[in-house]
Amino acid sequence: MATRSTTSSRAPLQGQSLAAQAYTAIRDLIITLEISPGAPISADDLTRRLGLGRTPVHQALKRLESESLVVVFPRRGTFATEVNITDLALVTDVRLQLEGHAAHCAAKRRTRAEQDELRELLRTLGGAGDAGHDLMALDTEVHRTIYRCAHNKYLEATLEQYYNLQLRIWYLFLDRLPHVSEHVAGHRALLEAVIEGDADRARRIAREHVSGFEAEVRSVL
Repeated sequence: MATRSTTSSRAPLQGQSLAAQAYTAIRDLIITLEISPGAPISADDLTRRLGLGRTPVHQALKRLESESLVVVFPRRGTFATEVNITDLALVTDVRLQLEGHAAHCAAKRRTRAEQDELRELLRTLGGAGDAGHDLMALDTEVHRTIYRCAHNKYLEATLEQYYNLQLRIWYLFLDRLPHVSEHVAGHRALLEAVIEGDADRARRIAREHVSGFEAEVRSVL
């Protein structure tokens, strides 16, 4: 499956450690379903594919296991976790609280440089097309930028994990979802609220966005 990486162009892989590079690359392969749910994962194959050593690949797989994207079975090997649609409500329950809080914090704490970055994202949204994978890459960039602007590394790490789990569900149903472009375009109001420092409005819009995601997926089940 050909996909655009969910990794933001604002955070190039070459700026990361080898372990972080391996983590980002393998994570994106799993999220975008290039590694299918339930598929076996070979560390040797990934080492050759990514051009990285065995140690960073093994470190990445260990981290992905802790984030529920990889599962290791003794004497059987390493696999991408299955997508359990019954987890959708549980992940949404967590994200409803934390996404709103992150947006609220971002509106209060974003720096002047981050305001400029958010304005650039706003311009990018204005020119977005309707290609599903490109839209999802843009959705990912918006979320991860807001997490970073909240200036709470623990909140950011937690939201990254749950967003990744829900993003994989989105990719699973992407070809069947009718309103992806409208959903992603809805980030305009969120970005504007964060840029303007309207924390309460940012929190409300972020929560509506998360609940709207769940409703979109359930509409095609």
